[in-house]
Amino acid sequence: MTSDTSDTNNIHHTAVVDPRCHLGKNITIGPYTVLGPHVVIGDNCWLGPHVVIDGKTSIGSNCQIFQFSSIGAAPQDITYKGELTAVEIGQGTIVRESVTIHRGTPKGGGVTRVGSNCMIMAYCHVAHDCQIGDNVIMANVATLGGHVEIGNHAVIGGLSAIHQFCRIGAYAFLGGMSGANKDIPPFVKYQGQRSHLHGINVLGLRRAGFSKDIIEKLREAYRIIFKKAQTITEGLDMADVAFPDCPQVKEFTEFIRQSKRGVPSGEWS
Repeated sequence: MTSDTSDTNNIHHTAVVDPRCHLGKNITIGPYTVLGPHVVIGDNCWLGPHVVIDGKTSIGSNCQIFQFSSIGAAPQDITYKGELTAVEIGQGTIVRESVTIHRGTPKGGGVTRVGSNCMIMAYCHVAHDCQIGDNVIMANVATLGGHVEIGNHAVIGGLSAIHQFCRIGAYAFLGGMSGANKDIPPFVKYQGQRSHLHGINVLGLRRAGFSKDIIEKLREAYRIIFKKAQTITEGLDMADVAFPDCPQVKEFTEFIRQSKRGVPSGEWS
């Protein structure tokens, strides 16, 4: 593929754009930005000054990449031997200042993914082979270890750190300065260092348009699992029996069942 240098694109004369990369239409590229040969940039993207994009990296349409961000650089993994692995970023995602998103490793599937309409705030780090869903917010300096999975609409508070191979469920909310070394189920709140779950993320679910009925069912399922039942396994079965026709409860219980790292204990609030 070759670079599109048509009049629809505004490329600063100091930018270094490899002629083999592929540019869509209506793209702005700021001063001293560097694009490697395997990079694909979708239509209507804005790349600020001093951005570096390397590797087999594809950026969806309508994205904004702010200054000093580095996307697609080699992973920080001692087994990596220079393979041409990838980063994929969906449309409408905003990457703020000094963010680092490293490409995948062959042993981890070879692709680091960030979904559509995400907000990755300043100084965040997304390590190799992470899989981030759509509409995810990572506040300033949030850090993901390798192979982390983040579900749709999750919010990761500033200065938080997620241990490698952990999963964060959809609509989960992690408060600022949290440290997670276990899986965090969908729809819950979590705060602190190797802490407890702190109930269902009621405010976040209301903002996302979940009905009062679904929220109350999730709250009761949480209460059953972490307060009423003698064991987690018993609680999961009880919650499924109590709400057999609620897909959100089913998603909640199945996430916990499938966890390989385990989940934190739950407090009731």
